[in-house]
Order: sequence, then structure tokens, then C-alpha cells
Amino acid sequence: MTELVSTTLGLFPLPDWAKADLSDLKGHQKHDLISGDEGAEIQGVYDTAREEVVSAQVDAGLDLVGEGQLRWDDMLAHPLTVHDSVETRGIVRYYDNNNFYREPVVQDELTFDGDVAAELEATSKLVDGDLQAVLPGPYSLADLATDEYYNDETEFLHAVADFLAGEADAFPDVETLFLLEPSLVENAPGEGLDAEVPDAVTTVANAVDAEVVVQPYWGALEEKVHAHLLDAEVDAIGYDFVSDHEQNIYNLQEYGTKSDISLGLLDGQNTLVEEPEAVTERVDWVYDNLPVAEFDTTYVTPNTELFYLPYAKYEDKLDAVAEAVALADVEVTA
Repeated sequence: MTELVSTTLGLFPLPDWAKADLSDLKGHQKHDLISGDEGAEIQGVYDTAREEVVSAQVDAGLDLVGEGQLRWDDMLAHPLTVHDSVETRGIVRYYDNNNFYREPVVQDELTFDGDVAAELEATSKLVDGDLQAVLPGPYSLADLATDEYYNDETEFLHAVADFLAGEADAFPDVETLFLLEPSLVENAPGEGLDAEVPDAVTTVANAVDAEVVVQPYWGALEEKVHAHLLDAEVDAIGYDFVSDHEQNIYNLQEYGTKSDISLGLLDGQNTLVEEPEAVTERVDWVYDNLPVAEFDTTYVTPNTELFYLPYAKYEDKLDAVAEAVALADVEVTA
């Protein structure tokens, strides 16, 4: 029997009170963004906000609880933007949406930093159940960055993978690691580099003793990219059924997938909150359209990070995810 697991892709909105406090403490200019050396007062706001988002997930009944990445000014680029070997330059558009990030320019070797591990360590003290970690995938992080040190796209991809593996190796015990890979959809790797992606992903996955999920979103993978990604040594691949259900079903029908699967079934950027019954129907729809739908684990999640939503709507989405999985479990056992 397939185990359904309710979770999210991390990167949560800040509580309204925290936004106001941080606005007063930090300001809004480029030099006011997170750099990794914040003072005690700013860090205290993030610590309290972290407790709040952890409690929200626990209260909703999520099976996996994440740290939330509240300190991440840059939704995927953060692990590089706080690194000593990286210079952050101008603000550039984050793919084709209305969010922006600081361009991280790698100017020296990417050595161990530990920023993400420190956040997870703090979170582990707040969570009695299963802790989930989130990192950008190596291809997406390399794609968003500018390389002025390695000077070769393949070498740079593997350098980013080695860097992320070092960060992941320092994590406290986590049940699951989600690697977010929207660039595999938005800016798919070209000939040659596409064949390097599975090794890069495997490098990061092998650094943790946890279930690893690679989650592309904002569409479906090109067939060749999907076929290559299946070679990565991970437990599950994610599919964004909000943005493109037809091509994702085709990829699954044509190429299959791993023994576990992650389904992006709630719209992470829309304030309309799905009914739990509708989400369970979407799970059934995916299963009904596959020749074989016997997965060890199915992760049920929004299709993107919930960062884009107002805080109250973020809480509503948590409830919808958890209630959908609870409802499905009741239907199976009834």
C-alpha cells in the first residue's frame, strides 16, 4: 500500500509581525539584506518566527516539518549569496515571475559554509517528529549564479554539487531532503550538460542519510531531461501537476519514475485554497492515468514554495495539504 505523506517545498512567508520588525531593524536596501553575520536582535526575530512556522505545520498535522528558510532573501540563491567566495551584484528577475534575487557571482573556490545546517540545527530542537530539509538543486543553483572562477559550465555544476553536498553532510538528522530544481524546466540544460545533471544530483543525495526528492516545478521536464534525471540516485522525483498535468503524465507513462513520487497538487502561488477532497481526487487522477501506480511513498505537496502567499493563506494551504492526506488515509482504510 502506498504511504501518503503531506509536506511542502519549504520557503515560507514571514509572519506579518516579523516583516514589520525586520523592516525597522534591517531596512530595504541591498546592503540591508541577509549576509550571514546578523546581530542578535535581527536573529532573535528570525528565531521567534521560525518557532511560529514550525508550530503552524505541527498544528496543521503535516507529516514532514520544515525549517521554512525565513532568512532567505533569495529564494534559491541564498546558500551562495551568504558565502565568502561570492559577490552579490545587481537585482535580477527570478525566471519569468515578479520576484527578484541578487546575482551571486562566484569568484573563488566554494568551500564549506554551514549556514543552512545551522538553521536546521535550531529547527531540530523544535520538532519532535520528522524533519525535512530543503536545498536548491545543483543545476538550478549553478544556473542562477554567475561563474568567474571555474570558467567551465560542467566543472562549475559539479563544484556547486560538491558545495551543496558539504552543506548537506553537516545537517542534523533529517527524514527527507527536497532538492528544488525549477531551472530544469525553465532553462533546461543543453546537450552534454544534461547528461551531467544526474551525477551532480547524486553527489548531493549521497551526502545525507535520508530520503531525497528532486522537485522540478513551473511546468514539465523535457523528455530527454526527464530520462536523464531518472539516472540520479534519489528516492523520488516531483511533478508539478498545477502548471502542466498533460506533459507530466506523458513523462510518467512513457518513462516511468522512481519507486517513490512527489505530486505538486496545490497551487503554491494562488490564494485560492483547494478543498481537501479536490486534492485527494487529484491524487486518484494521477494514479488512474498510470499503468502502474504502486509507489512506496507518495509525497503530496504544493507545486511551488509557499513564499508567495500572504501568511494567513500559507497557513490555510498547510491545513489543506494535511487534511487531504488524512482524508485519503481514511478512505483507504474504510
